[in-house]
Amino acid sequence: MQVLVTGGAGFIGSNYVRSVLAGAYPAYAGARVVVLDLLTYAGTLTNLAPYLDSPQGRSAQLTFVHGDIRDPDTVAQVMAGTDVVVHFAAESHVDRSITGAADFVSTNVVGTQVLLQAALEAEVSRFVHVSTDEVYGSIEHGSWPETHPLEPNSPYSAAKAGSDLLARSYHRTHGLPVCITRCSNNYGPHQFPEKVIPLFVSNLLDGKKVPLYGDGQNVRDWLHVDDHCRGIQLVAEKGRDGEVYNIGGGTELTNRELTHRLLDAVGAGEEMIEPVADRKGHDRRYSVDWSKIADELGYAPQVPFEQGLPATVEWYRDHRAWWEPLKG
Repeated sequence: MQVLVTGGAGFIGSNYVRSVLAGAYPAYAGARVVVLDLLTYAGTLTNLAPYLDSPQGRSAQLTFVHGDIRDPDTVAQVMAGTDVVVHFAAESHVDRSITGAADFVSTNVVGTQVLLQAALEAEVSRFVHVSTDEVYGSIEHGSWPETHPLEPNSPYSAAKAGSDLLARSYHRTHGLPVCITRCSNNYGPHQFPEKVIPLFVSNLLDGKKVPLYGDGQNVRDWLHVDDHCRGIQLVAEKGRDGEVYNIGGGTELTNRELTHRLLDAVGAGEEMIEPVADRKGHDRRYSVDWSKIADELGYAPQVPFEQGLPATVEWYRDHRAWWEPLKG
């Protein structure tokens, strides 16, 4: 079996690749993994160590290809012989999308279409398109089912919604065996330090204040990256063609509550909070209903937030050599 993982040098993609190669998913034991990644600012080959054991980016099970999902020739080459595609590659930071949306549309929409077309021509047996709960917009009460209309509010989430619809269309029009996953906020090791948890932790470890948007009452559901990847794997193995699966963590916190937990974890006081002007179009609350993947595929989060967050803080404490160069 050959598995093509796009964006496999990034935070979530590299976690998935390491899990496959470490034997965490028995159904994929012995699978060859091909990683296609452009290595933009958020992707680094250090995330794939020690599985890349040669300068050419090859090992017994892993091949790394430095390339762009928007390049049809490169995509066609890596798609040859592929059985399963797990598509993580995307521009994903909301703040960056507000100041410059073009790359988000180009990578997330055009790049996804190039991959879908190549997968169709290569007759792959499964295409898992990894998306986000942000495509649903903001919800005041309750949780979104997979059937909720897409109402994205940022250029990032709008571009992801566009890619979701393209993926759906390739199933409906061509019969491509596509599944779409939509996850809540991920956290864990190897997350690029522009996202809130690694940004706040690394700032606090350096004695710097943390920027808290607005009143800090925006609510997010937190999902450990290991649990997210387990959910993706369940969909890759057993998901129904053409279906969407929400993947949640079950821990909803306001940003202020999260900030206080991080302050406690590093032994810092509230004086380290620096209020900043709220983000444009800042969604108030996200919450996904993940009963579908639980009922159909047996998904359940296995990393309690009370354990996962302190372990993540310790990882950043112990891996300064990983994140300091990324922060400049």
